[in-house]
Amino acid sequence: MKHTSKRYNAYSNYLKNKYGCKVYKLPINLPITCPNRDGTIGVGGCIFCGEEGAGFENLSDTLTVTEQLTRNREYIKKKYGAKKFIAYFQTFTNTYMPLNKFQSYVLEAASVADIVEIAISTRPDCINEEYLSFLAEVKKNKRVDISIELGLQTVNYHTLKKINRGHTLAEFIDAVIRIKRKGFETCCHLILNLPWDDELDVIETAKILSALKIDSVKLHSLYIMRDTVLGDMYQRDEIKIISKDEYIKRVITFLEYLDPNIVIQRLIGRAPEENTLFVNWNTSWWKIRDEIEERMAVLDTFQGKKFDYLNGKAVKILNNTLRAK
Repeated sequence: MKHTSKRYNAYSNYLKNKYGCKVYKLPINLPITCPNRDGTIGVGGCIFCGEEGAGFENLSDTLTVTEQLTRNREYIKKKYGAKKFIAYFQTFTNTYMPLNKFQSYVLEAASVADIVEIAISTRPDCINEEYLSFLAEVKKNKRVDISIELGLQTVNYHTLKKINRGHTLAEFIDAVIRIKRKGFETCCHLILNLPWDDELDVIETAKILSALKIDSVKLHSLYIMRDTVLGDMYQRDEIKIISKDEYIKRVITFLEYLDPNIVIQRLIGRAPEENTLFVNWNTSWWKIRDEIEERMAVLDTFQGKKFDYLNGKAVKILNNTLRAK
């Protein structure tokens, strides 16, 4: 099947419409950590998190920001024909460092040629007003867009505790509100197949993100690394992973209840094959993406199909009741 994204609000289309050309993210790997790993609020990190965090495909953190961006930019230019780029501070918690270091890294990225946006990946409980005010100045003075990506994974606060996230749903909501006050775009990272969540959690997640008017989402299927708490639980057969078909069903359900204006950055993520116990049902990520799109076509469904049914539902019911009387 030729890859198509007409049934959901695809990120590639959004970027092309926004910037007028093909735009790619360039990951930046910094020598930093997370307050949920170093003992500030917890130790060991999330129960699924490996030592490399989210940056298993990134360049070494011994390279400067400029070196990483330049190397990746030239490679992506040649391979994909991209003309503009987003500097993506990806690994661990990028606002969890001294302000002066954060300022230096961001200003360095903003000075690299062809960078039109800076994306900051962080935690909801690490959104600081000083950092946000600095980013607002960067947006104004450097004329680059700013987006902030928040790891949430689920709105089920019982599951958040089980996976040792170290923050609550309330802190995520508060972070989104404060980020939006500064005029920055927000992206939410989600895992739709956590062992303790069900389809109702998926629907509730879509409803909450829609109510908050999140700008974009990234979906990721759970992968299980060796030498992690979750890995040990998996090997002891204490958790079960849903089937690929069930994951596809959950993604489609999530999209149906999601505001169609929210951009979908991805439907499923890549994951490291080395040192993993489970990853993407031993299937290439792009094949699962294509299966999701094929299933949506067969079902004749699309992003937001059930979102409209929610708008003013109680009011409509009341009006219908009154007219009947």
